[in-house]
Amino acid sequence: MIKARNLKAMDITGASDPYVKASLICDGRRLKKRKTSTKRNTLNPVYNEAIVFDVPPENIDQISLLIAVMDYDRVGHNEVIGVCRVGSDAESLGRDHWSEMLTYPRKPIARWHALIEGHGEV
Repeated sequence: MIKARNLKAMDITGASDPYVKASLICDGRRLKKRKTSTKRNTLNPVYNEAIVFDVPPENIDQISLLIAVMDYDRVGHNEVIGVCRVGSDAESLGRDHWSEMLTYPRKPIARWHALIEGHGEV
């Protein structure tokens, strides 16, 4: 997870406290999740953090990643700022990024992904 830009303000301060939650999805079920650190009071966070999942090669075709950018709240519950999906069953850019990562497994491949506004818990 490298960075995000122009996130939606979720706090009354006009900013957010964003972190990224990545969920490993297999056949529609969440198997594992990992998250980044929280960046305080920003709409343009920089993470430069690796999120690693071990996936057996024979399962790679059933796998996708659900990426959720969340706003951390000390009081109440954390809110979804937006989501995107990367995997063979994702839409255009998410599918293309996944395909390129599988083609060049040792090479880091960075892409910008637009977020779809989130609703409820992810």
